[in-house]
Amino acid sequence: MNIREVIMQRKSVRTYQEEIVSKELRQKLENYIRDVDTPFDTKKIRFEIIDINNNKKDMKLGTYGVIKGAKTFICAVIEKGNGYEENLGYAFEKIILYATSLGLGTCWLGGTFKRADFGKTVGLQANEFIPVITPIGYPKANRSLLDTLMVMAAGSKNRKDWIELFFADDFDKPLKKEEVKKFEEALEMVRIAPSASNKQPWRIVKYKNTFHFFLCRNKGYGKALGFDIQRLDMGIAMCHFETMINELGYLGKWDACNPGITLPERYEYIVSFTIA
Repeated sequence: MNIREVIMQRKSVRTYQEEIVSKELRQKLENYIRDVDTPFDTKKIRFEIIDINNNKKDMKLGTYGVIKGAKTFICAVIEKGNGYEENLGYAFEKIILYATSLGLGTCWLGGTFKRADFGKTVGLQANEFIPVITPIGYPKANRSLLDTLMVMAAGSKNRKDWIELFFADDFDKPLKKEEVKKFEEALEMVRIAPSASNKQPWRIVKYKNTFHFFLCRNKGYGKALGFDIQRLDMGIAMCHFETMINELGYLGKWDACNPGITLPERYEYIVSFTIA
């Protein structure tokens, strides 16, 4: 299965079979997690796999009923630093895509889990916190009622049009697909990437062989959870873009090279990717 197929196959799974992940798949996950990379050097992230059945009785791990049947979770444990949200979004989405390639279900959770109890389980240090977790398991054929309602509310099948997201040279000129034929699939994989409440906050301006990533901030989406969830979404977009670019046979690097173009209101420059 290639990365495009994996990205297309990934979906949020909230209803699982009550079955523990096999030792073989768990080992593959552990090996992958240990070596997962990030776009920036400020990597102070660890990922912990937790089995609910192995927890002490006084630790009641829970997701407020959002997740049903899952026995295993991956917790992202991080120290704050420059670019940490983008690093986390990038690395965690890579893990989720890898789990998808193994036939496992996942679901990004940023607010609907008991942080304090998960923190005790992973041995959270004073300078660490847990922004997100995901269940890992075998998807159940039938969704729970809550799962179905959440899918409908999120509108995850709806995506912004190409011309709303991608631009040529500046924000006055939408990027046409025929202008970027060899990179079209990479941008399409960004377009369908997951994001909090399906807000798709990323905007990309192409200039020659450089793609400048901007955040279009949605009102009310700040740091209510203790971290900037829309910067985390930017990391997810970066993951989809680079993994697809690599699969197409191109290499490049992330760098801060703000093009200095005039920005619409609520836009912020994040990072740029230059094709080698």
